[in-house]
Amino acid sequence: MLPVDLPDTVRDALLAPLVDHHCHGVRRDDLSRAQFELLINEGGCPAPPGTTHFDTPIGAAIRRWCAPVLGLEPHAPPAVYLARRADLGADEVNRLLLRAAGVGALLVDTGMEGAELLTAAELARHGDASANEVVGIEQIEQDVVEMAETALDYMDSLAEELTARAARAIGMATVIGHRCGLDFDPSRPSRGSVIAAANRRLSDPKEPLTDPILLRHLLWIAVDVARDRGLPLQFHAGFGDPSYSGLHRTDPARMTTFVRALQPAGVPVVLLHGYPFHRQAVYLAGVFPHVYVDVGLALTHSAAGSARIMDELLELAPFHKLLFGSGCHGVAETGHLGTLYFRRTLAAALKSRLDAGEWSAADAARVAHMIGSGNARRVYRL
Repeated sequence: MLPVDLPDTVRDALLAPLVDHHCHGVRRDDLSRAQFELLINEGGCPAPPGTTHFDTPIGAAIRRWCAPVLGLEPHAPPAVYLARRADLGADEVNRLLLRAAGVGALLVDTGMEGAELLTAAELARHGDASANEVVGIEQIEQDVVEMAETALDYMDSLAEELTARAARAIGMATVIGHRCGLDFDPSRPSRGSVIAAANRRLSDPKEPLTDPILLRHLLWIAVDVARDRGLPLQFHAGFGDPSYSGLHRTDPARMTTFVRALQPAGVPVVLLHGYPFHRQAVYLAGVFPHVYVDVGLALTHSAAGSARIMDELLELAPFHKLLFGSGCHGVAETGHLGTLYFRRTLAAALKSRLDAGEWSAADAARVAHMIGSGNARRVYRL
């Protein structure tokens, strides 16, 4: 699995069970080719006529690295791969791919809930790992608004439900960057503005929340709960969910004022898969004591090109600020590839530093352990 020769201590640290601090559920049902291709593309749209999403870095990586896990030769054609997937069935495919990933603990973001997705407990069982929940705050808001009758009922229920869900969770997550941009007003919205916005929201409760006032209100409730319970707060940034706000507004540097405001509260801020803004995320992790970062999905989707991203991640950030997250979602292939490219790219980065005499083998092993599991265990109090 590792592309380079390394001292045994470094190799052992890289191959040790990982803590995947950011993943989602995967589909429990058998998928058609069209369904599968939608789930390996972040845009959520079919490929243009006459083309396929298998002709992407992640598509090639699935054929190279996931095919052998399912008993096929590397580089199996897409039709052969999908036929094998169908023959095995979703349950066995999920079990094979998730167990081959070598993850010991899963921190599952439940912001993408649905009966078609494995629950955190099911994901753990398939992957032979432990599991904890990271609460997606916008999903909680969606549940609340569909039941609320008045603005005041909405506001009270929102705070109560967020507090109750956080009591069972190990962290909280927000997609405010994709809903309205990370350049949001960092101040708490006034009660009057929240009531007015809530009345507007109740007139169309089925739509995803995009109102900046209510998103800020929800975020500040989450901050209060996270502070009281000692929970980290995850922010989706950069590459990831299709953005209502536009990619340029998901640059984490745009929320610097908000990050600074949270420092006295001691709430850990975790910046998720920030590509192409990962250098800005690394900068924030370097200058603020409560900021942490991963690149998640970027390694999976850049596949063979991911080594450069790992090198850039290691340029500036303190090594105790870097976390491993696969960004797994939709199909188990994303979880398997997330771990594989993390290990391969980190191995190559450590090898270059060892060969240059910059690091000792003990340094390299310690950093591999910190990023792969140790930092997450400390930040999330595992």
